[in-house]
Amino acid sequence: MARASGPSVRLKLTLSYAGFVMLAGALLLAAVWVFLNRVPHPGLIIEPDYRLAVVRTFAPTAVAVLTFLLVFGLLGGWILAGRMLAPLTRITDATRLATDGSLSHRIRLPGRMDEFRELADTFDTMLERLEAHVAEQQRFAANASHELRTPLAVSKALLDVARSDPHHDSGEIIGRLNTVNTRAIDLTEALLLLSRAGQRSFTREHVDLSLMAEEATETLLPLAEKHGVAIETSGDITPAVGSPALLLQLTTNLVHNAIVHNLPAQGTVWVSTAVRPRTVVLSVENTGQHITPQLASTLTEPFQRGTERVRTDHAGVGLGLAIVKTITRAHDGTLSLTPRAAGGIRITVELPAISPNTDG
Repeated sequence: MARASGPSVRLKLTLSYAGFVMLAGALLLAAVWVFLNRVPHPGLIIEPDYRLAVVRTFAPTAVAVLTFLLVFGLLGGWILAGRMLAPLTRITDATRLATDGSLSHRIRLPGRMDEFRELADTFDTMLERLEAHVAEQQRFAANASHELRTPLAVSKALLDVARSDPHHDSGEIIGRLNTVNTRAIDLTEALLLLSRAGQRSFTREHVDLSLMAEEATETLLPLAEKHGVAIETSGDITPAVGSPALLLQLTTNLVHNAIVHNLPAQGTVWVSTAVRPRTVVLSVENTGQHITPQLASTLTEPFQRGTERVRTDHAGVGLGLAIVKTITRAHDGTLSLTPRAAGGIRITVELPAISPNTDG
């Protein structure tokens, strides 16, 4: 927003300091004047021309004192204002750098904690988070572009084969094109869901995570049976507030991920819900390969996969846990991934519980 230029804060503070000093000096001189003219002095004989003589003697001195106070107030105020506003200048310079796109700069204001140091530390924290967010978005954009380019390149190659060899089996080409296009559509829908959840553009309703878990396990039960994975569910009614569609997607992603990242045979998935004093918890745990804590911490990044998938069906698009993370954040919850000692991983989503005073 365009603004008309005005006097600097330093000049305003200088004039304020000088004005305050002048006011204090004027009040002091006024008190002296009242003392000399109004307060009785025992033993002192006041001549008729006393007041006139006092004025002639006092006035030049008062003017000289006020002039000195004015110069002193302006000079001292300018110096003090400069020293007081020096941290603000550093903060302003850092803000300009951030506006120009340099997010790596930090203020790191020295000294003990005061209002300026608190502001500078808050700004540094904001820059750190913003830099991490921008870097994450850049990685996401690069990965998404790569993931989207792959099915398009495969489709182009298949079409080139069909055009160069008219006698090639068209049924095979059509089937592969259908598979590739389905993957591209799934990826696009996942990206749209990720964007929607990140923007929090959804209506909040009362939901029960235990019902979400039941629906997700029933939907994915055929997939679990196909891969020889048993699903066990348990837990309490877990009332929360959020988007039923997004929370169902979160639960489905967790159960799907637990199925496809499991043992080759006789694997198990445990889905449980619980109520805590201020939160409700959904936990999905599975058997599988051993995962290090370092690898577990990266699984919620977009297009990250814990193990190489040997099953081409239901291979996913690498956004399952990234969507879970985004939906959890959008519902003001927390997501934790803990490797199991026997192999596999335990993923826990913790959401704020419904307040007892909430209507409905």
